[in-house]
Amino acid sequence: MIIKKQHIALGIAGAVVAGIALTFSSCVSIPKGARAVKPFNVDKYIGKWYEIARMDFKFEKNLQQVTATYALNEDNSIRVDNKGFNVKDKQWKESIGKAKAVNDLSEGRLKVSFFGPFYTGYNVIAIDDDYKYALIAGNNLKYLWLLSREKTMPEDVMKRYLAQAKALGYDVDKLVWTKQDSQ
Repeated sequence: MIIKKQHIALGIAGAVVAGIALTFSSCVSIPKGARAVKPFNVDKYIGKWYEIARMDFKFEKNLQQVTATYALNEDNSIRVDNKGFNVKDKQWKESIGKAKAVNDLSEGRLKVSFFGPFYTGYNVIAIDDDYKYALIAGNNLKYLWLLSREKTMPEDVMKRYLAQAKALGYDVDKLVWTKQDSQ
């Protein structure tokens, strides 16, 4: 009888752990009121982007000269290569991840993972017609990026993106403005 109770307890504990893992591995959402770009052209999106600004978080703490390079894999997933210079440690940091479409690649609603089966939302919520400037929302109001194909972004585009982010509830005063080298 004791053995059966232990098996039941282990089974329940296993189910709880599996449920938590599933919840965190499927934590792919979009902030309330935000809409991903549709139609989205992944072929135009792949390539190198410069980070202009971000909501700071632990994985990008102290990073400057941040870039993100996207490449389409054979299985239609997207290779994500993030690089930045840690000004405190005086060394380059690089993270390789994978992004997949939440629905299909014709919508700018992606999920990205840098840690195995755990995915988070990566939502392209604004992009210009030439795919030179983009506004990216994460799962919630803690994650936001302004990206550019160049090391700068025109003032009018920046103001438009900031107004859009603010309308969604982002505290744009908390953005970290990324320094890009002048080379």
